[in-house]
This record gives sequence, C-alpha cells and structure tokens, in this order.
Amino acid sequence: MMLNALLILLGLFAAGNGYVMLRAAIRQRAWPRPEAAVLGAVVNFLDTLGIGSMAPTMAWFKFRKMVPDQLIPHTMIAGLTLPTVVEGAIFLTLLGVSVDPVLLIGSIMALLAGGWAGIPLVSRARLWVVQALVGVALLLAATFYILSNLDLMPLGGTASSLPPGLTVIAIAMSFGFGVLLNFGVGNYAPTLALLSLMGLDPRLCFPIMAAGASFTGAVIGARQMHAGKIDLRIAGAMVLAGIPAVLVAALVVKSLPLVSLRWLVSVVIIYTGIVMLRAAAVSRRTETENQPAAT
Repeated sequence: MMLNALLILLGLFAAGNGYVMLRAAIRQRAWPRPEAAVLGAVVNFLDTLGIGSMAPTMAWFKFRKMVPDQLIPHTMIAGLTLPTVVEGAIFLTLLGVSVDPVLLIGSIMALLAGGWAGIPLVSRARLWVVQALVGVALLLAATFYILSNLDLMPLGGTASSLPPGLTVIAIAMSFGFGVLLNFGVGNYAPTLALLSLMGLDPRLCFPIMAAGASFTGAVIGARQMHAGKIDLRIAGAMVLAGIPAVLVAALVVKSLPLVSLRWLVSVVIIYTGIVMLRAAAVSRRTETENQPAAT
C-alpha cells in the first residue's frame, strides 16, 4: 500500500515536471539538440547500470562548452530528472518492498526538503562558487569511481534496515545531500557510501537514491525552468533520449563489464574537475579585481 502510494506520488511529480518543461519548450520554441540527445541516452543508460549520470554530464557540458558554467547544474538536473523517475519507479517496484519504510520515506522527504531549501542558495551564488562546487563534485565522483574499481566501496552488508540512531543520521545527511544537489553534487555516490558503511545491503540503496533524486529533481527542475535558468534545447533532448535508454538498460541489457568504463570516466571527470576549479579561481580573481576600492 505504502509503495503503491509512493509510485503514484512519483508519477504526479513527474507529470508536473513534464508539463512545465513542455510548456516552456513550446513557448521558447526550444528544439532539441542532437548532441544533447546522444549525451542523454548514453549517461542515462550508464546510470541505470551503476555508472552514474551527473558527473559525466557535467564533464561533457564543460568539455564541449554546451552551456554557461552558471547554468550547468540547472540544465543537468532538468535533463536527467524524468529519466531518473523511470529508474526510480523500476527500483521501487523491484526492491522497494525490501527496504525499511522509515528509512525509505524519511530519506526521500529529507532529500526533497534539502533540495527545496537549496534553491535560493544556488540562485544567489556567485559564478566562482558554482564553478568551485561543480569542480569539487567532479573530483569526489572520480574518487568514488576509483574506490569502487578497487573494491573499496561499497563495503555494505546484508541489512534491510538500520538501528534507530543510524536511521536518524542517514535521514539528516539526506537533507544535506538535497541542498548540494542544487549545485550539481549528485546524491547517488554519497548515499551509497554512507548507507553501505552503515551496513545496509548496497542493492537496497538504489530505491532510496533513485526515488529521492526523482522527487527532488522534479521540484528543482520545475522551479528553475519557471525562472528561465535552463537551456531547454539541451534538457529536452536529454529527456527524450534518456527515458528509452533507461528502459533498454533496465529491461534488456541489465549488466555490462563496467570497470573499464569507470576508469575512463574517472580520467575524464578528473581532468574536467581540475579545469572547473581553475575557472573558479580565475572568476574569483576577476571578481576581486573588479570590486571598487574601499574609500
């Protein structure tokens, strides 16, 4: 019953997000860009199989200069949300019944609350702050990829629930992950690491991560689309190609040898993370130089 209600609510959030995107795209005559469609298909396909989508997307945006740095988190979230909703529905259906409902619902609600609280923060953030946070997010993602390839993460356990104290900590941390999601810091890797280290079965992290990202991304994306801070030519193309890619990955392919792919992605996003941090330093210096001298 609880799981069915969650799936229905997820569908309503997705419908609202899709409506806002479609209306904005029609109003702006934002025709999908082919390159963005290919990117959306690739990253969402790999995300469903366990690679992750946010870090590769950020890296490609920066590498190809597809959107201004300030708009990278907003455009990426809008483009990845609806495919992630499909992932969330699949993982909830297959694994959601096995997860402690308090942990599942509490983590989703905390992530959503953090995402909402972080919206005004990213809107007011200076360019160099966004660049720096994106750069740090890329380097953190690369670290998680490397740890995973070296079999150092996730350690995990076999539990389907956590003791009350650890449950409270997990839910509280989810709020912080929601705030950071506004800046392009994906919630998948830190959530997987945190819950696995607490002893949760790593497979059961996926319904928590995907459902939480779906609800939160739907709210953040709709808000930023309404504010006109998204390149809808890119976001719309990623959605159109990303949803079928998720279905193919989840229902047809199901698994791939991912170690080599993780190493390749790690190299790319480390390079891009360094470039982004360098851009942040330049922007910070330029901002300081352009400030009027104190009298």
